[in-house]
Amino acid sequence: MTRHFGILIPSTNTTVEIEFTRLIPESLQFHTARMGKGGDTPFSPSLDDDVAYQSKMLGNAKVEAISLIQTSASLFEDGYDGRIKALITEHSGAPAYTSAEAIGAAARALGTRKIALVSPYSDQVIGQAKNYFEADCALEVVAMEGFGATDAYAIGALDESHAVEAFERVDSPEIEALVVPGGNFPTMRHIASWEARFEKPVITTNQVVLWSMMANLGVKDPIAGHGRLLAEVPDWA
Repeated sequence: MTRHFGILIPSTNTTVEIEFTRLIPESLQFHTARMGKGGDTPFSPSLDDDVAYQSKMLGNAKVEAISLIQTSASLFEDGYDGRIKALITEHSGAPAYTSAEAIGAAARALGTRKIALVSPYSDQVIGQAKNYFEADCALEVVAMEGFGATDAYAIGALDESHAVEAFERVDSPEIEALVVPGGNFPTMRHIASWEARFEKPVITTNQVVLWSMMANLGVKDPIAGHGRLLAEVPDWA
């Protein structure tokens, strides 16, 4: 039986659908809804009216769960995850998750607590990410580095060398997992080689959303070649 889930992504995101289309197992089918963003910065939260409307449209497709894939949206408002998940569920009738909370759950599911954050985000945003993962996810951010991308289009144009070079600068024996927030940063085909090179789990936004949908829908079909998280499919923690 095919299980159906929905994803809410910013209208500027051009990476999630590519990575999911090429990697998703036959037991899963995703459905996409796009949203505009408020404010005048590339990392501002999506507009609540858009979230409500697009959640309703995904509900019409009878999806079984929905993930908001905009990690940065969770970083600037206390309680954002709980509020936005309630809004999504109200209008769709489906349980909701955010990519930010899924990163925390994945790190715990893999038995890791001490992480390094490597991301396309600016220093300001990655600093907010540190605060979020420590306060909301019970993780310890040992090191962090951002690439200073100014908008989603710049993030989509980055290549894997940016992550590798940053990993080399921040990695240490103390770090238990390398975390790469940013749904428009193409990562999934590189995760296995990063894990082999640095000998620790690598957690990225699109990878973790796919895992979160599998874990919460009870889909245990492992996906090889894209890191421990999808190869092992541990329970949500």
